[in-house]
Amino acid sequence: MMTATERRKEAAGRVRAAEDAVARLRAGLAGIGVKLPSLRIDPVSCAGDEPVPLVDLGRCSIETALRLATELEAKAAHDG
Repeated sequence: MMTATERRKEAAGRVRAAEDAVARLRAGLAGIGVKLPSLRIDPVSCAGDEPVPLVDLGRCSIETALRLATELEAKAAHDG
């Protein structure tokens, strides 16, 4: 059984991993000219004693969604 300190450390590690994922997504999307203004960690998923952080991709304009779709389609066509 884990101690309270071990549980807190594990929870902090999950939050750091989510923060890293958000940073990597933000950088990767910026590299293709896409910015998701609401990209963040969902604060509600970080609440409680044992958080399970979720990455909230958020809302974006139709233009941004289409730009992202175009880039993903181009990547799929290139790889396929």
